[in-house]
Amino acid sequence: MIALIRRLLVLFVRILVGARSEWRGCAPDPSRRIYFANHNSHIDTVAVMAALPWPVRRMTHPVAARDYWGTSAFRRFIAEKGLRAVLIDRKPPPDTDPLAPIERLLEEGRSVLIFPEGTRSTTDEIAPFRSGIFRLACRFPDVDLVPIHLDNLQRILPKGSMLIVPITCTARFGKPLRVEPGEEKAVFLARARAAVIELADGGHTA
Repeated sequence: MIALIRRLLVLFVRILVGARSEWRGCAPDPSRRIYFANHNSHIDTVAVMAALPWPVRRMTHPVAARDYWGTSAFRRFIAEKGLRAVLIDRKPPPDTDPLAPIERLLEEGRSVLIFPEGTRSTTDEIAPFRSGIFRLACRFPDVDLVPIHLDNLQRILPKGSMLIVPITCTARFGKPLRVEPGEEKAVFLARARAAVIELADGGHTA
């Protein structure tokens, strides 16, 4: 039953917003990866998962904010059962590690989808990345980080709105990157953000 719900959720999103994928810098691969995307809407997570082919989607777990997806039984069901998401605290209690659940998934050979801006943007501008993605890159230096740019998601479900507007969404997947030996955090975060921005401009990174 849960598997059927997952398929119906993906089908619904594909019908509603298209959820097209363009693999510009790499090919779909079910091997362990860290996918990272810009964040404009609550539908971002579902759109990326719907854009992934089944062999990749079944190995990928999106990371979602507990303060939104965990606030009701329905949202939690969609996140944890429908999307197989891992919920984390954006404002974790002291002496806790919010990235620990993500690291466990990667240690198990799974892929994850993260949104390094940390919160949704109210404009088309991609906000500076938070440091979590740098920590994951350093913790798993042999894992490819794949940038994704999502088009039109802000117009499909604007921040503060509950009305979904049916507009075709495209998820562009760029060239994988890894942290370089000795690379400083600020340099890596700027490079990762630039990789997403390049996809927004329609650049081919293959």
